[in-house]
Amino acid sequence: MNLVNIKINGMSLRVPEGITILEAAKYANIEIPTLCYLKDINKLGACRICLVELKGARSLVASCVYPVSEGMEVQTNTPKVRKSRKSTLELIVSDHRKDCLSCVRSDGACHLQRLCHEYGVDENHFLGVNPEHKIDDLSTSIVRDNTKCVLCRRCVAACQNLQGISVIGMIDRGFATHIGSAFESSLADAPCTNCGQCIVACPTGALHEKDDTQKVWDAIADPDKLVLAFTAPSIRVTLGEAFDQPLGTDVTGKMVAAMRRVGFDKTFDMNVTADLTIMEEAHEFLDRVKNGGKLPLITSCSPGWIKYCEHYFPEFTDNLSSCKSPQQMFGAVLKTYYAKKNGIDPSKIFVVSIIPCTAKKYEVTRDDQSAAGEGLPDVDVALTTRELSRMIKVGGVEFNRLADEEFDNPFEVGTGAAVIFGATGGVMEAALRTASHWLDGELNIVDFKEVRGTDEGIKRATYNVAGIEVKVGVASGLANAKKLLEAVRSGEEEFHIIEIMACPGGCINGGGQPYQNDSVRNSDIDVKGIRARALYELDRQLPLRKSHENPVIKLLYDDYFEEPGSHTAHEILHTSYVKRGKY
Repeated sequence: MNLVNIKINGMSLRVPEGITILEAAKYANIEIPTLCYLKDINKLGACRICLVELKGARSLVASCVYPVSEGMEVQTNTPKVRKSRKSTLELIVSDHRKDCLSCVRSDGACHLQRLCHEYGVDENHFLGVNPEHKIDDLSTSIVRDNTKCVLCRRCVAACQNLQGISVIGMIDRGFATHIGSAFESSLADAPCTNCGQCIVACPTGALHEKDDTQKVWDAIADPDKLVLAFTAPSIRVTLGEAFDQPLGTDVTGKMVAAMRRVGFDKTFDMNVTADLTIMEEAHEFLDRVKNGGKLPLITSCSPGWIKYCEHYFPEFTDNLSSCKSPQQMFGAVLKTYYAKKNGIDPSKIFVVSIIPCTAKKYEVTRDDQSAAGEGLPDVDVALTTRELSRMIKVGGVEFNRLADEEFDNPFEVGTGAAVIFGATGGVMEAALRTASHWLDGELNIVDFKEVRGTDEGIKRATYNVAGIEVKVGVASGLANAKKLLEAVRSGEEEFHIIEIMACPGGCINGGGQPYQNDSVRNSDIDVKGIRARALYELDRQLPLRKSHENPVIKLLYDDYFEEPGSHTAHEILHTSYVKRGKY
């Protein structure tokens, strides 16, 4: 690596040749403000907030795209630079709808608001014409409000670069420029996967999840409703971030305590149905292997991936596991088994899932997700991690002062295999733990480390189990899913089982997880890795690490489902798919 000598604010530095001024400034512990820049996703110098003064240059330069060179001298904080940034911010807010008091990002998560505060921006310095944009709220998951858009294009880059979909882009020119879908269609009508990666990329309130918290508040207030909630595996290591806890902090006990105080009648652990998913999925996999079924089997836990498959790779819908996701399985179990066991009318049960994923909001509306029949959905409302945190705050619950409490019986026991569902490769590893046991009862492999890790978008491994060479593939992020499936379609690669998660890194990086400010996202802090490692540490500490060892799972089969793959199990725990695209 070639190094060059530069100066930033008078400090002499030796930095790698070719990196940008923005990156070089970090060597001096100097943070240059940005708005459109997002590390590894969006770098185009469009917002002009990161301008710096370069000795010998006639004008200010955009530090996010300007490379360093030998002898360069940079000033990041001169009067000229500060004036430029302030003027730019004033121009940006001149046509920005400023309902900051009620904006979903007004809790400190709006990067534009933070910059305006830091630079003392007068919102009325430039009185511009506010363009009229209709709010697109037709999607079940995502709301788009272009009156708050700053045209940073981070959402466009996330959709294109991370997910390889490009259902949104720049439309029109000049003052009329705005973000939209082809033919000005709603996100509800576009082949959007509802993954929400555009939301977490957005620096303002222009994109946010559809807020369903009022539906839950109404149900809690209804004396005729039994409100049952359950939390996804990854929530326990991400919810704390919304209450200023360090990345990766396990807040399981506080989360349960907070949810009781918010008003949920019962709070259960979705790890139970993650284990149940493995029982059904592992059985399905072995059945296909032994009886010549469609291979590779592809996991079905991620609804963003399912919708992507239906739109863009419909020929692979027959490869999808017919298992419902853990979210839908739990709702189905509560409105069938639990309702009958406790003599409760299923129509009186209001099921709420707490999930890291905006696509789960879409999933609850899918067809063939009503085990109780009579038009009763398995799950009534899916709330993101962010929505739950808002409910806790509105409820006046002092989260960080709570003592730990445990999940409610009988769905309080999960295994380590279920915990790691929240990280890419986790579903695969959990399935391998049980499938390998069923194939060879003497084999006690627990750790399948080759499928772990958030750095690689695609992972491959081969395991010899009971004399069978099992080839596995793992992909996270839909752009990586596309690469893997194209290799399978062309015959270039062959697998027996594939796990795909829509979001890069898996659920721990879902579109509904707590916002991280740009100073963290653009740093060397590995947010996905820290969250994932927290889940693997929980897995390592648990006494039960294989799904088939879960006593609650044994109870469910003994009392109700009989055995994996039974007729009852198929009626309640399995679903179907739609070929939406052409092939």
